[in-house]
This record gives sequence, structure tokens and C-alpha cells, in this order.
Amino acid sequence: MSSRVAQKRKVSYIRMEDGTAEDYALVAELAKPFKAATADRVLAYLPQLRHSYEGDQVDRYEHSLQTASRALRDGADDETIVAALFHDIGDMLAPENHSDFAAALLQPFVSRATHWVVKHHGIFQGYYYFHHYGKDRNARDQFRGHPCFEKTVEFCAKWDQAAFDPNYDTIPLAAFEPIVRRVFARPAWSAEGPPLPA
Repeated sequence: MSSRVAQKRKVSYIRMEDGTAEDYALVAELAKPFKAATADRVLAYLPQLRHSYEGDQVDRYEHSLQTASRALRDGADDETIVAALFHDIGDMLAPENHSDFAAALLQPFVSRATHWVVKHHGIFQGYYYFHHYGKDRNARDQFRGHPCFEKTVEFCAKWDQAAFDPNYDTIPLAAFEPIVRRVFARPAWSAEGPPLPA
């Protein structure tokens, strides 16, 4: 056997406009196993939240597990549990717009309603603390009447704002892995996704 490493297959172009149908077929083929491993990557990344900003009684990793644990114990569906688990994953790389970051991660695999909840949870969560910074705690009211308003209020009230308890019996990440894998194994849909609830 040759000690030489097998050469990787590559496209012919150095400018995308020069690519051929065969080039793009190769790119699509090679992307399949990478995309299929998305669940592995997000599960491996989540513990990085242990190194997020300090101050709360639990770190962001524990907070994420607690939020998901509460959702699971309340009988939430798979995608809502996954949303609860990853809603703050943006805190490490996008602390100023962490909700948008998490929503973009989940968007191809969850309903438009769940995407909306994650995208807006930051402003809804502000109900519990914005006033301590001189901001309007009722900023979420700008969305009153939206089909997902009450679902987002409930997400924050029942699970997110309550998940900072160092004595809570948190479910370990391994228990969520099958749920995460089911959601991330769904066929990805367009940015529009299915319609919002009426």
C-alpha cells in the first residue's frame, strides 16, 4: 500500500462562474456526508457554552440543558425540545444577536413557528430583566397579535427564565442526543419553511 495519501477529488474551477455541471454535481455529492453530520457537530459544540460569560448561578451549558429538561418533562415535541436545548448556542460566537444565530442554525429543520420562537426569544426573555437596565420590559408587545406570540411567552415563562437553578435535576446531554439526531435528520427545507400557524 502506498504511503501517499489519496488525493481528494476537487472541482475544476477557481471562480464559481467557471464551474461546470459536473463540478457542481461533485460538490453536492461531497457535501452529503458533511451535512449528515450536522447533529454531531452541534452536539459536540454545545459544551462550549460552559465558557460563556459568567455571573449566573449556572453556566450557559447547564442553562441550556435545564431549559430542554423542563421542555421534555412538560411533554414538548421533539423540535421544541431541540429549540430549548440550542436556543442560547449563539452566546459564544454572537452574544449581541444570539437569538438570530440559534434561529439560523435550526431554521432548515424546524417549523416556521419554532424558528420564530427561537429568533424572538431574546426580546421576550427581556420581560424578566430589561427594566433593570432602564429598557422597556414590554418590548415584546410589538409582536402582540402574531401567531407565535403566546408560544414564545410560554417558552420563556415555563422553561427559559426558570432554568438558572443550580439544584435542578438536569437531564444529561446524552439523553437528548436521539431527539437532536431525529430533528437534524429531517430533510432541510427552504428559508420560508411551512406556513406559520393560524
